[in-house]
Amino acid sequence: MGIVAGVVTESSPEERRVALVPSALTVFNKTGVQILMEAGAGAAAGFPDSEYTEKKVRLAADRAQIFAESDVVLQVRSLGANPEAGAADLALIRPGQVIIGFGEPLTAADAARALAGRQASFLAMELMPRITRAQSMDALSSMATIAGYKAVLIAADSLNRMFPMLMTAAGTIAPAKVLVIGAGVAGLQAIATARRLGAVVSGYDIRAAVKEQIESLGARFIILNVEGEAAEDKGGYAKAMSEDFYRRQREAMADVLAQNNVVITTAAVPGRKAPVLITRDMVARMTPGSVIVDIAAERGGNCELTRPGEVVEAGGVRIFGPLNLPSSIPYHASQMYAKNIATFLKYLLDKEGNLVLNRDDEVVRETLVTHQGEVVHPRVREMLGLPESQAVAQER
Repeated sequence: MGIVAGVVTESSPEERRVALVPSALTVFNKTGVQILMEAGAGAAAGFPDSEYTEKKVRLAADRAQIFAESDVVLQVRSLGANPEAGAADLALIRPGQVIIGFGEPLTAADAARALAGRQASFLAMELMPRITRAQSMDALSSMATIAGYKAVLIAADSLNRMFPMLMTAAGTIAPAKVLVIGAGVAGLQAIATARRLGAVVSGYDIRAAVKEQIESLGARFIILNVEGEAAEDKGGYAKAMSEDFYRRQREAMADVLAQNNVVITTAAVPGRKAPVLITRDMVARMTPGSVIVDIAAERGGNCELTRPGEVVEAGGVRIFGPLNLPSSIPYHASQMYAKNIATFLKYLLDKEGNLVLNRDDEVVRETLVTHQGEVVHPRVREMLGLPESQAVAQER
């Protein structure tokens, strides 16, 4: 018969994405998966109910029906990433139900405890390991692509000059100079977008290995000569560096910042506060009219002056702290996320179409936060002050 996968309308404020889009449903061909969706769930992202029903998606009368009839519930923002409105779903979750979505487990550990209390199995999309066979399920990278693109548009719209060089009858207009700090997925997309708009672009990253990637996009790689510490963890994500490293980096970066009209910062460490890379004094050296777009605002920001969700002006320099940039482009953000989560769900199915959580599999082990009434992810257990689980101890 196959499992029932439910899709709810996102309840987090200002969230316009949806967990599944019609085009992603082909992933489930021949799997027996049935889709039950809350009516109107895709409307804010540009996907009307009619497009789903054409794909044989069954519409639910209300949210409660989704939780009552679904074996697995697919979300963009699950409880930890939607703390207030998401709490209302707790009473609807059935024992043994599987929840898949973003859940901020490394910063919202209490939400994981609450899900464990409901006997739910929660798999966090942001914990997807960065290994080759999981690339098609890497939702963080997908959303970072959207964020990097939109950050440049914010900067271009706000800057007091145009991005490209223009030769006009009124004279030559010099191109804007853009510096992108961090050459992960968001940073590389920001570099590519700024280049397409005609700016002169530079990129910096503490990982010297990305020099070729930055230069391949037509940007100049900035060398500060402060490298020396390993910048990635074993999962392929950025790791926190020492405060001495960040101090030396800021000192070397000050002169570079002063030469640019736009600075886009993208440095974030999963589960940690974003490192402060730009101080108040560094901002003071920038030319009035310059713009900083801090993609890391949700983690506190890479600029000392960043206020999440606000625009701050200091000495004529505007610092943007945008939140949830992917939701501002919901159509394509939903399209990309849906492919990630649908591929992940299919990955969890056996040949008979049953949902199997094989904890010997690295993809499952790294994303599984709660299971059978217990918080099972080692890092989340540590945050909650829980002892090492017996399963992990036995593996050692």
